[in-house]
Amino acid sequence: MKYSLHTLQNGLRVALIPMVGSKTATVVVMAGTGSRYETKAENGLAHFLEHMFFKGTAKRPSARSISEELDGIGSVYNAFTAKDRTAYYAKVSSRYLDTALDVISDIFLNSTLPGKEIAKERGAIIQEIDMYEDMPMRTIDNVFDELIFGTEHPLGRTILGPKENIRAFLRKDFINYFTHHYIPENTVVCVSGDIQEKKILSAIKRSFGRLKKFPAPQFVPFRGAQIAPRVAIKEKKTDQTQLMLGVPSYPYAHKDEYILEVLSTILGGGMSSRLFLEVREKRGLAYSVHAMVEKYPDTGYLAVQAGVEHGKLQKAISTILVEFRKIKSVKVSKAELAKAKAHIKGTLTLALETSDAVAAHTATSLISLGRIRTLEEIIKGIDKVKAADIMRVAKDLLRTEGLNLAIIGPHLNKEQFLALLRI
Repeated sequence: MKYSLHTLQNGLRVALIPMVGSKTATVVVMAGTGSRYETKAENGLAHFLEHMFFKGTAKRPSARSISEELDGIGSVYNAFTAKDRTAYYAKVSSRYLDTALDVISDIFLNSTLPGKEIAKERGAIIQEIDMYEDMPMRTIDNVFDELIFGTEHPLGRTILGPKENIRAFLRKDFINYFTHHYIPENTVVCVSGDIQEKKILSAIKRSFGRLKKFPAPQFVPFRGAQIAPRVAIKEKKTDQTQLMLGVPSYPYAHKDEYILEVLSTILGGGMSSRLFLEVREKRGLAYSVHAMVEKYPDTGYLAVQAGVEHGKLQKAISTILVEFRKIKSVKVSKAELAKAKAHIKGTLTLALETSDAVAAHTATSLISLGRIRTLEEIIKGIDKVKAADIMRVAKDLLRTEGLNLAIIGPHLNKEQFLALLRI
């Protein structure tokens, strides 16, 4: 991947990635802030502010004027808030790139945060919270995060925040958060696709160059130590039980992070992975089962998520734990290792085929690592992984005292599940 990286005088970084043959272009503006930068009283503010950026600027005084302009050029646009970053983006036919850049720059830099819109948007966000509460597959990670990180640490709180916070935020809270978190040093502007680099860079300098320097916000590091397995149950009447079972693992840039990616893929990446074959194909315990790795600059976790029939929950947990034990004690075969590596390289190459994916990946890399991690670098890291590495990392991470089990469903007895957590 060819790219150019520029740092403006105020510290803001600009990444430009020309993509030969592309007929699209994507603008991403990403700030290194999110729910982990909030206090308990602020929880939900970062996400609420993201919504408010689309409610009007001096140039585009309403949400309708913003959406009509982007809809009028056939743009795919949106924003998202994560625990450690917040992004605003628009993907367009490259002929409309100037408009996309102007609109995204305008909402990021010039949002007026009208009080009447804040009042209206409270209801929309509360409905968003209720919507996800009706979707246990989308909220099981909230239960798991609270279990593994604790309620007193920002990583253990939800991104959307509690309803009481949403109802209490005032306009001055948004202005204060914006002033202290949306600053040049932790902001990345990334443009990829069919682009004219000099022209785009000049436009970005004109708009973002006037941002004033401000000290970058700091997050509270996670230093939790786990000495025994844990279970959290969110008792809820559902048609299916959702579970997440996992362990603390490595942060970004850890020396074993590529090994962990291969380990996760062997366990639950794709329809020929161990967990898919054992949990779904052989036993019919779940429709969906997969493994995942979550990483932050200071911590991370490896987890398995599945949706199962209520009465088969214990069997599903036991089956997952058998696979944990197996990968610790039996060396992965050359064929399975090669398949997992090829799966990662293939899916990542496909994922980074479009301008929006490239822009999002690049911006995330700069925010999380402070540099651009290319596809070529990732592939080299994956290729170096050996079977002995998989067993070593599995033994390091997959330990009884590190197990965390989160459950959403009509269950009450923690002890029966805690008794299963042995590997």
